Amino acid sequence: LALISCSECCYSTAISSVAGNSSSSGDKHYDITHGSYVASKNEIFYHTFMLNNVGEENQFDLIGGNDNEGDTSGPSKTEDLEIRMDLTDDLLHMVFSFLDHLNLCRAAIVCRQWRSASAHEDFWRCLNFENRNISVEQFEDMCRRYPNATEVNVSGTPAIQLLVMKAVYSLRNLEVLSLGKGVLGEVFFHSLADCHVLRRLNVNDATLGNGIQEISVNHDRLRHLQLTKCRMMRISIRCPQLETLSLKRSTMAQAALNCPLLHELDIGACHKLSDAAIRSAAISCTQLESLDMSNCSCVSDETLREIAGHCGNLRALDASYCPNISLESVSLPMLTVLKLDNCEGITSASMAAIALSTMLEVLELDNCGLLTSVSLELPRLQNIRLVHCRKFVELNLRSVVLSSIMVSNCPLLQRINLTSSSLQKLSLQKQESLNQLALQCQSLQEVDLTDCESLTNSICDVFNDGGGCPMLKSLILANCESLTAVQFSSTSLTSLSLDGCRAITSLDLNCPNLEKVSLDGCDHLERAEFFPVGLRSLNLGICPKLNVLGIEAPNMELLELKGCGVLSEASINCPLLTSLDASFCSQLKDDCLSATTASCSKIVSLILMSCPSVGSDGLYSLSSLQHLTVLDLSYTFLTNLQPVYDSCVKLKVLKLQACKYLNDSSLEPLYKEGALPALEELDLSYGTLCQSAIEELLSCCTHLTHVSLNGCVNMHDLIWDCSTGTSVTSTMLSLEIEGPEAVELPNRLLQNLNCVGCQSIKKVHIPPAARCCHLSSLNLSLSYYLKEVDLACLNLCFLNLSNCNSLEVLKLDCPRLTSLFLQNCNIDEAAVEVAISKCSMLETLDVRFCPKICAMSMGRLRGACLSLKRIFSSLSHA
Repeated sequence: LALISCSECCYSTAISSVAGNSSSSGDKHYDITHGSYVASKNEIFYHTFMLNNVGEENQFDLIGGNDNEGDTSGPSKTEDLEIRMDLTDDLLHMVFSFLDHLNLCRAAIVCRQWRSASAHEDFWRCLNFENRNISVEQFEDMCRRYPNATEVNVSGTPAIQLLVMKAVYSLRNLEVLSLGKGVLGEVFFHSLADCHVLRRLNVNDATLGNGIQEISVNHDRLRHLQLTKCRMMRISIRCPQLETLSLKRSTMAQAALNCPLLHELDIGACHKLSDAAIRSAAISCTQLESLDMSNCSCVSDETLREIAGHCGNLRALDASYCPNISLESVSLPMLTVLKLDNCEGITSASMAAIALSTMLEVLELDNCGLLTSVSLELPRLQNIRLVHCRKFVELNLRSVVLSSIMVSNCPLLQRINLTSSSLQKLSLQKQESLNQLALQCQSLQEVDLTDCESLTNSICDVFNDGGGCPMLKSLILANCESLTAVQFSSTSLTSLSLDGCRAITSLDLNCPNLEKVSLDGCDHLERAEFFPVGLRSLNLGICPKLNVLGIEAPNMELLELKGCGVLSEASINCPLLTSLDASFCSQLKDDCLSATTASCSKIVSLILMSCPSVGSDGLYSLSSLQHLTVLDLSYTFLTNLQPVYDSCVKLKVLKLQACKYLNDSSLEPLYKEGALPALEELDLSYGTLCQSAIEELLSCCTHLTHVSLNGCVNMHDLIWDCSTGTSVTSTMLSLEIEGPEAVELPNRLLQNLNCVGCQSIKKVHIPPAARCCHLSSLNLSLSYYLKEVDLACLNLCFLNLSNCNSLEVLKLDCPRLTSLFLQNCNIDEAAVEVAISKCSMLETLDVRFCPKICAMSMGRLRGACLSLKRIFSSLSHA
């Protein structure tokens, strides 16, 4: 609910908008420290709660004030004109219960009803003035307004002693009192007896008394006492109902406790307390359940033995940073939480005492520098920490309910033996010396052993079926550089990482549910067997030394062997495989290819680029692939394409880049016999076919949509004859069909034509009669000797003539052309201006590094083609 008051502008002290957290009325605290204010700190509190009228009397109280119906001056006039919202008092009370105290103050100035509702004592049970500059008069007024307040916080306020005394004597229902950052005299502690319902007293960072006298705290009903970071000499506490006591970081040298019901005591970092004083204080509380004496450096084993003898119910002990304790002859059978961080006296001998705590659930042993081994059998242990134990060598732990273990930065740790029925995740990263791991963990699902450099091949037995981890799903062995032969047989494993295991030469996986395996950096792998696995995809191209491969993967769809240059034996049984990339597998032979196609009949895409050992027999085996549509035979030594024509009748994409041993008649079945009728994309780049074969192909194969002839040295002038639409060179006469028997030829389906780097091309002419109505992209870049381009293509959108240094003539009748690239062309600006004048949809023109076109001519080019949005030139980007 957003409450907006138009009356806020009437106040000299403005409060900026505040985003407070909603809470119930029972949890309300008067705390204006959460807001942002315009007024000074000295004024903001009092001005937030009441208006100071001119004169000595407050005629209008913002909160809880008396209504003066007869007064027509000041704010009362505003209220006479108020528009009362149709909200009952009960409903308004419920709405206001969601507002913090600052917004209650803002709501109070909207109207009389809201003022009354916001001042209800239900919302002001707790008054928080922490670190506020409040005067005694202001505080007294608030106590008068809300005598039933149950909680007050005056920490950090001026005149803290006076404020506290006012609270004690004015608020008879006070249950919680918080104060600090000041001096509290003996009179304050004496007055506490008059605060009969006080349940909790919090004092922080305060000086108690004059520093040399004994402070006495006597209260019959106090249950919680906190005296943290307080300066005093001695303290005596007699509170028969006290349950929790914290003296953390206080400076007293003695503490006399008469608290028979105390169950939680915190004397952490009380450096001036002697061993005897700690012992005396602790053993006087026979009902103690939790004891924190961390950072009490003088505590001895004798004190612990005394505490153990007198406090039979002790369940939680924090003795961290106590260098003198070793737990010798200490027995704490009821202990559930034990923290011994940074205890230099804790050694392997201390484990005998810990083993007696059969109820132990949490054990922390971080930074115990002399600890060398831990051997424990604790039936209830759930959590254990061993971090930065520099001499730690061995861990033996048995606990049925163990669910969390943190072992980190223990450089000498060599052996771990764990038994647990509840542990689900185990992380032992960067344990460089770890070489033995034994696990009996029935629920373990995730294990991370990254950078455990000393692990040997025997680690595989731990995670195999029957090895003690029957539910293991994820295993990370990244950078375990001592592994050489990895063999796993697991029906539960779904994810395996061997990244960075550079010494592995052999991999054998029998994991039928394995869905993910990572082998990055396994560059010495020579033999890999996957029988069977549940993988859907696998990339072995990162294993350049792989020479023997076996795969049985009923769900695999994608297999990459790109770069396995020494792979000579491969048994691939993947009935659902649709894509196989065997690029650069130079040792892959026909028999291997034939076996693969027989067992993987659903392959759609087959990449055999740079596989020189594949011959006709292997290509004829492609007849088993009834769904094959993409075939890449680039950079092979093929001399005959007849096996492809006979075996791949559904082929749509054929790539024959740099197949320099194909003879000139190799393509004849395409344009003479109608072979590969479904073919759409053909790549003959960097080949040596003669110009006549290329010309026949372009003339007769009208069903092709993408043709690439990049770098074809025999590609001459590209001219489609006007009468027949055939492609001819400058030396070839066109075949004309004259007379009434002339037949109208079908339109070409050609969409993309790439002739990059064809150095023999001098002229390109494609007239309307060429029927290239689908041509949308033409790339002639790097054709150094190209001089003349004449195009009339209705749907051409992209034309690249960059680095055609000899270009002089450019004629374009391409109404849908949107991008024209002329980088580093010797054409003049007049020719460009005429060429683009007929391109009514041209948006991008690139004329960078064109020596005959200067940056000052951009205006003329824009005038010639009004649709231009971007012109790139050498000196500017228009």
